[in-house]
Amino acid sequence: MTAARGATGVAASGAAAPGGTEAAAAAMRFVRPGALRLPAPPPLALYVHLPWCLRKCPYCDFNSHEPRDGEPPFDRYLQALVADLESALPLVWGRRATSVFIGGGTPSLFDPERIARLLSDLRARLPFEPGCEITLEANPGTFERQRFRGYRDAGVTRLSIGVQSFDDAMLGAIGRVHDGAQARAAVAEAADCFDTFNLDLMYALPGQGPAALAQDLDTALGFAPPHLSVYHLTLEPNTAFAARPPAGLPDDDLASEMLDLVVGRTAAAGLGRYEVSAFARDGHRSAHNLNYWTFGDYVGIGAGAHGKLSFPERIVRQVRWREPATYIERALAGAPVSNEYEVAARDLPFEFMLNALRLREGVDLRLFAERCGLGAQVLEPALAVAESRGWLRRDGTRVEPTARGFDFLSDVQQLFLPDAAG
Repeated sequence: MTAARGATGVAASGAAAPGGTEAAAAAMRFVRPGALRLPAPPPLALYVHLPWCLRKCPYCDFNSHEPRDGEPPFDRYLQALVADLESALPLVWGRRATSVFIGGGTPSLFDPERIARLLSDLRARLPFEPGCEITLEANPGTFERQRFRGYRDAGVTRLSIGVQSFDDAMLGAIGRVHDGAQARAAVAEAADCFDTFNLDLMYALPGQGPAALAQDLDTALGFAPPHLSVYHLTLEPNTAFAARPPAGLPDDDLASEMLDLVVGRTAAAGLGRYEVSAFARDGHRSAHNLNYWTFGDYVGIGAGAHGKLSFPERIVRQVRWREPATYIERALAGAPVSNEYEVAARDLPFEFMLNALRLREGVDLRLFAERCGLGAQVLEPALAVAESRGWLRRDGTRVEPTARGFDFLSDVQQLFLPDAAG
C-alpha cells in the first residue's frame, strides 16, 4: 500500500525546517502551549516515496511520474531523501521507527544495491526498532530473476506486489504494463524469498464478472499468500479513467456480489479480514498500515509524501514538494516541506475514526484519548447515532462496526465530522 495522504493544508511559506541547529530551533514552534494534552507520543513509522513508474496507470491518483529523457536521477533522489530525513530529525528526536514502507510509483525500478544503500542511510539517522517491518512495493513489470532476493538481502522484510489481476484481458483493460505470466512468476519468486509478502488485487474491473474474479482469487490463493489486499476499482478525480470512464464497469449490486465472493474465498483459505480491504493469516497483518489505522505517527519523506507528527499539545501534518525535480532541489537545500498545518481539535474525532473504523475489530476508545489528547466524551453524540442505526456496537470501552456498519462505512465515518451528529 502507498502513502497516507492527509488534507493539503495551508502553505508553510518557506517555513519548512532547515538543517542543523536551525532545524532544532524551527522545531521549537511545536512545543508551545496548545489545545491538546497528549500523554505520550504514539508509535512512529517511516514512509519513503519513490515517485517513478514505467507507465502511469489510468486509474492511479498517486504521485507517480513516467521517466522522461532517459533514466531518472536515482542517485540524486536518494541524496535528497537523506537530506529530507535529516531535516525532520529534530521533530522526532529520541524516537525509533517501528516500520518502514517504501512506496511509489514503482520502487522496484530502484535496483537492490540502491535500496540497500537507502536503508543503510536511513537507519544510520533514525534508529529502527528490533524486528522493524520493512516493506517494499514491487511491480511484476519490473520483475527479474534474483531481483527480489536482492531486496531481501538489502534488508527488506516484506514485499508488496501490485498484481491487480492475473487475467491478460483485465490487465489490458486497466492499463497495466505486465501480463499474467509475469505476475505469476513474480509471486512465485516472492513466495520463495520472503517469509511474509502481500498481493494487491483489484475487482469490479471493466468487463469483469464473478467468474473472472473467482479465477483471479483461485490463482492468488494458490500461492498461499500470508497477506492479500483487495480493492474496488474507483474512478478517482484527475485520472485518465475519471476523464474517460471505461466501458463495462460492474454496477453496485454486481460489485457487492463480487466483494462477498472475496470475503468468502479468503476466509475459506484461512485469511482473516482484519480491515476493509485487508486479509491476513495470523501473525502477518501489516504493521505499517495498522499504525496508520490506529492513528500512529509517521514521517513521510520523498516527493509528495505526507506525514503526521504528534507533540505534547498539538498534532501536525506535513506535505513534501510534489514534483520530483522541485523536491530534489528543495530537499537538498534543507526545505523539503511544501505545506504544513496543525490539526484542529474539532477535526480529530473524524480524523481518528476515519482510520480506526476501517478495522474489523474496531478500536478501544481509550486509544482516542491517548492519540488525540481529548476526552472520549467528545465522540458520544456520533456514537449514539451510529448505535441507534445499528452501525456500531460497544463492549465496554471498545467500539466496532457491525456487519451493516461495514456496508455503510462512509456514512458511519461522516457522523464524526464537526457538527455532523448534532
